[in-house]
Amino acid sequence: METVRVVKIGGNVVDHAEKLERFLGDFAGMGGKKVLVHGGGKIATSISQGLGIETRMIGGRRVTDAETLRIVTMVYAGLINKNIVAGLRGEGCHALGLCGVDGGLIRSRRRNPEPVDYGFVGDPVEFGLDTAVTLLDGGLVPVVAPITYDAEEGALLNTNADTVAQAVAVGLSARYAVELVYCFEKPGVLRDVADDSSVIPSIDPASYERLKAEGVVADGMLPKLENAFRAIEAGVQNVVICSAESLTCPGYGGTTLHQ
Repeated sequence: METVRVVKIGGNVVDHAEKLERFLGDFAGMGGKKVLVHGGGKIATSISQGLGIETRMIGGRRVTDAETLRIVTMVYAGLINKNIVAGLRGEGCHALGLCGVDGGLIRSRRRNPEPVDYGFVGDPVEFGLDTAVTLLDGGLVPVVAPITYDAEEGALLNTNADTVAQAVAVGLSARYAVELVYCFEKPGVLRDVADDSSVIPSIDPASYERLKAEGVVADGMLPKLENAFRAIEAGVQNVVICSAESLTCPGYGGTTLHQ
């Protein structure tokens, strides 16, 4: 079975021009079929502030009202996505920018407002495998922004980029052997967040529960790991969390998730 690598790049790297440039060069140099999923970084917040629109966060997650949805759509699916595609094109990579709406790539359902109403936020429910296969088999490299859609309501939805990467990886696993790589600013899951040398090389569900109970894994790492384990349970062959700088290293030098 042919392999596809789904790589997700975090917002902290997107915000850092030099790190992003290096990452795009490394990603462009990877052989084989591949997909890049990117987050939004701080640009949407900055633009919102400039327009006098309040950014509301609950538990570290953005509340997406109608005005915020307009901004994140313009920033994520427009400015950031096209800058990344331009950078990859400059590296000779046949990148194609799109979001979940295009070609029906990712259909979502608006999240239940109970117990917390996050507004126009979606959870993926369907993946457009035929669209993805057509692009990949045509030699293109999809670059996916985290904006999806609700077909029933005809509405755009803001969607967590880690979750989008997981949905893409799981959807592709029906046709390919899939490796999912979460790249961010740290070298992996750390036992001590202040010590970059404290990478935990591998985590299974039992050790994950222990690390959660001990408070070693917390905050933004929790949804990343939960998405990783859901991907493995749904048929993704390999999931790694690593530094953006180690994308070309053997085994990525980060944390491998397994059953």
